[in-house]
Amino acid sequence: MEEQFQLRESVDFLDQMETRWQAPSNIALVKYWGKHGMQLPANPSLSFTLKECHTVTSLKAIKGDHGFSISYDGRKKPEFAPKIKDYFLRIKNYCPWITQYQFKIDTVNTFPHSSGIASSASSMAALSACIMDFESMLTGTTVSADKTSFLARLGSGSACRSIKGSAVLWGKHIKTVDSTDLYGVDKTELLHPVFQNFQDTILLVDKGEKVVSSSVGHDLMNGHAFAKARFEQAHENLEMLKNALQEGDLDTFIRITESEALTLHAMMMTSHPYFILMKPKTLSIIEQVWAFRKETGIPLCFTLDAGANVHLLYPREHKEIVEELINNKLAQYCQNSQYICDYIGTGASKC
Repeated sequence: MEEQFQLRESVDFLDQMETRWQAPSNIALVKYWGKHGMQLPANPSLSFTLKECHTVTSLKAIKGDHGFSISYDGRKKPEFAPKIKDYFLRIKNYCPWITQYQFKIDTVNTFPHSSGIASSASSMAALSACIMDFESMLTGTTVSADKTSFLARLGSGSACRSIKGSAVLWGKHIKTVDSTDLYGVDKTELLHPVFQNFQDTILLVDKGEKVVSSSVGHDLMNGHAFAKARFEQAHENLEMLKNALQEGDLDTFIRITESEALTLHAMMMTSHPYFILMKPKTLSIIEQVWAFRKETGIPLCFTLDAGANVHLLYPREHKEIVEELINNKLAQYCQNSQYICDYIGTGASKC
């Protein structure tokens, strides 16, 4: 199947190219945790695409010996180089023209790097969008969202969910015909009107780098005592979540989303070695969310990524009262009382 993404068109080399793309982060509702082969998921996942939390990447290519330089907001970042080097090695069979260019990469996030808001997803998605834009210039063809997502996956698995769509499914799911391990599939059509304007307020409990990287965390699922049951659970939860999204079933959405978040962290706490990525303030926020929902009946729920920060998910019609809750009770648990107001987006775009 990977052969479909090998370049078939002839290339008319240009001496120099420049482009600039932005790509959003995404937040998985059904989590993928564990992988095999070349960035293939051990279980399927389903995510909401964000809007404001994004990476902007400027890419310049000059004809000559292959190589690259990487900077973050104009400052050199050699620590990013190994990941970029691996990415270019992985994509060269599908974009062989890259070996004829020297690349200058500059990237910047609108949110804290390495704090559990999937910065690798947005950054590798943005870089892949730039690469595919160049390929379009060289071949005279249009940008392929599927190939862009495929390339992004080779840089960071969850990056394939940041290319196109408000809801994206990645990974072969036994009850979804067009699902695939190779790239993210746009499932925006699943969204009932109640979910189409969903908000995601991200409470920044800890803006520092994570104790353990996601790559290390995924590897810990190899031989995990609960791995098999977890992978089966993900398939079941994804089917229930798909139905909830289509039917506007907020109760089921909340139950599956919160359970998935806690399961992700349970897998980390029961691996060898084991890690606790949540902070005491994370738990305090969760308890406050539960108390608020019980008291008011407002469908506010949480999810977590591989870090301490908390994503609050809720319909836009409740934005005012949720913001009141945040300012009066939840901001105290955030580092410097900081949080990010975000909402569902649609994917990568040229800028």
